[in-house]
Amino acid sequence: MVSKRLIREAGHRRKFLAIIDDTPECERAVAYASTRAKTTGGVLVLLYVIEPGDFQHWLGVEKIMRDEAIAAANAALDGYAVTVRAKLGIEPELVVREGKPADEIHKLIEEDQDIAILVLAAGSGKEGPGPLVTSIAGKGAAFPIPVTVVPQNLSDEDIASLA
Repeated sequence: MVSKRLIREAGHRRKFLAIIDDTPECERAVAYASTRAKTTGGVLVLLYVIEPGDFQHWLGVEKIMRDEAIAAANAALDGYAVTVRAKLGIEPELVVREGKPADEIHKLIEEDQDIAILVLAAGSGKEGPGPLVTSIAGKGAAFPIPVTVVPQNLSDEDIASLA
């Protein structure tokens, strides 16, 4: 169960959530979500989830690895933010979380009652559409808000005409 969305109340705007990861299709999700945010007067939220490692025996190594992962997450978010600003002139919200991606997406959606649409991109490789897209088809893994799945092979022109 998801808490009530607040986008219809004064001072609130619909937010489109895109997940930043190292998949090639991620860029298409950002392109679609940012274009939808721009054309509808909404807000783009970019989320990067750092999956925790199991380095309990090497606490010094764990801290270094966590710091490096946070730096990489911020660099990835900044890269996408620069592109969105340059192409569309909108300012995205940038969020870094640590945990399992599906769990952290659920938590962010529950915490931010303006997030109304989750945008994912489906990979076109033989490996399948990707872990997040696959999880929405799994038992009990569905997200509590509508999910838009963008095919990886959509061009910028296709996205502009659809979003």
